[in-house]
Amino acid sequence: MINFPKIGKIAPNFLTIGVFKKRLGKIRLSDYRGKKYVILFFYPANFTSVSPTELILLSDRISEFRKLSTQILAISVDSPFSHLQYLLLNREEGGLGNLNYPLVSDLTQTITRDYQLLTDEGLAFPGLFIIDKEGVIQYYTVNNLLCGRNINELLRILESIQYVKENPGHACPVNWESGNQILYSHPLKSKIYLKDLYFPKKS
Repeated sequence: MINFPKIGKIAPNFLTIGVFKKRLGKIRLSDYRGKKYVILFFYPANFTSVSPTELILLSDRISEFRKLSTQILAISVDSPFSHLQYLLLNREEGGLGNLNYPLVSDLTQTITRDYQLLTDEGLAFPGLFIIDKEGVIQYYTVNNLLCGRNINELLRILESIQYVKENPGHACPVNWESGNQILYSHPLKSKIYLKDLYFPKKS
């Protein structure tokens, strides 16, 4: 029986090698528990077409994730040395240049299997997991291999998850953004929001 990662369950732990600031080092998921949110950003492989567009934009917007106390770990089935080569190449040469977060090696495909993202060809589906400070999975998506992910939407989802955890009894409606009118999770209280939304007062 295959155990799929589930919302509200502890994320499968791992210990592997990552590359950050051109140095190789051990990365253990559980080390972030109690300290930071973690985004596991799986991508198919190094030197593929869509992946660098995502990885570079994530790096360019790292300050927004740091403000939300969030660590990004980008994972593929490549070796640490392939990651290093990818980082050493300039962006105009098809590489990544310097990134502001680690590239994680899953050469044994163990992590990718544990998160149920391994393709028949041995690559990783573009999966994305948001894990809270308690190590619990709060959100995940899986994309088509050729469809890039939206960083604005990722930040919006991350903010909404943190908002409802910090504000018990509140919920985030469609297209929620920070500062929007409050929606309560209780069905009776939510009627106030719905009434204002669908039956606004006439001026």
